[in-house]
Amino acid sequence: MDEGMTIAQVAQRTGLTAHTLRYYERTGLMLEPPPRGGNGHRRYTERDADWIALLTRLRASGMPIAAMRRYAELARRGRDSYVARKELLEAHRADVIAKIEQLRSDLEIADYKIDLYSRRIRGEE
Repeated sequence: MDEGMTIAQVAQRTGLTAHTLRYYERTGLMLEPPPRGGNGHRRYTERDADWIALLTRLRASGMPIAAMRRYAELARRGRDSYVARKELLEAHRADVIAKIEQLRSDLEIADYKIDLYSRRIRGEE
């Protein structure tokens, strides 16, 4: 019996499609290609699933695929890349903070308009 998780199990666990998981492997986003079972199917480890979960969070927060690929390349280097990985994540963090600030500003405009229409509906303006 093969150990590990099937692509369908990892897809369900991560919320990604099997197509996306194959894309991640094909484009160098995985730390290493998942091993194949006796039937030739991919068998993902817990480490693979944890890595995919990290990639999912990085992508959801706006990190470009190219930066994710760079991060994976650095991670494959091991301890020697800690400084570079930290710098990459610090730059991403700054981008996320800027997006949050922009979203807050956008929300203020929406809130203002909602308040304006609420007052008009009540006949206050």
